[in-house]
Amino acid sequence: MGASTGPKLSGMQKQVLSLYRGFLRSARSKSPEERHQVESIVSAEFRRNSKLIDRKNFLYIEYLLRRGKKQLDQIKSPDTVGLSYLNVDASQTKKP
Repeated sequence: MGASTGPKLSGMQKQVLSLYRGFLRSARSKSPEERHQVESIVSAEFRRNSKLIDRKNFLYIEYLLRRGKKQLDQIKSPDTVGLSYLNVDASQTKKP
């Protein structure tokens, strides 16, 4: 790869991209059907979060990074055959 002329990425942005690439790499070890399922769910989840979550909400982004790393560890397991996710509408959750 050549030198990038784009804007510098923050440490958190680099972590998010690294997590995304990790999911895509781990999907390669699955069967074609499972690979497609993992790639589509991961892509949809990352896109959804990029639109819904304020970029300055660092605590929530860090929480999502920790949760994503745990999910990545699970999917790296050869025993894992698929991926599912829970869709929680943030507007429907109770606020203290």
